[in-house]
Amino acid sequence: MKKHVFIATSLDGYIADSNNQIDWLHDIDNPTGDDCGFSQFIAGVDAIVMGRNTFETVAGFDCEWPYPVPVFVCSRSLTHVPDELTEKACILSGTAEEICQQLALQGFDNLYVDGGNLIQQFLRAGLIDEMTISTLPILLGAGTSLFGELTEPMKFRHIKTQCYLGAIVSSQYLKET
Repeated sequence: MKKHVFIATSLDGYIADSNNQIDWLHDIDNPTGDDCGFSQFIAGVDAIVMGRNTFETVAGFDCEWPYPVPVFVCSRSLTHVPDELTEKACILSGTAEEICQQLALQGFDNLYVDGGNLIQQFLRAGLIDEMTISTLPILLGAGTSLFGELTEPMKFRHIKTQCYLGAIVSSQYLKET
């Protein structure tokens, strides 16, 4: 099973500002509606594992549900998803290893791991295989950091970098084994 991260950060490494907001992600002019590689990425995964905060943020968007694959929400506090999303998302709990085992038993092979806390848990467990990190040219100064503390360094190999909309730098990394 492969576990992938696809996420945007500020120049100073934050995925949300100090008010836990992500509206700064829309500060780049995007007249063509470029999805900055997301549709190509999502075509390669068969399920999404996301944290509760990320789920609640996405569920609050004023648009159709954006994911074409099943979503598993990792939470110890949520007991159910909103009725309108019961066919699209369900709740799981456990360690990163237990979650991967549960999803492997269901036949899922390529997971998209989303949400700051969840990504950090998977990293600490050594379970992230590939990361695509898109950096926007903004300094937030504080907020939710993408990376937390590790007990030891983790090495990744750079695969490629692309620039979108003349402003967003997206780099792809593979975990070194």
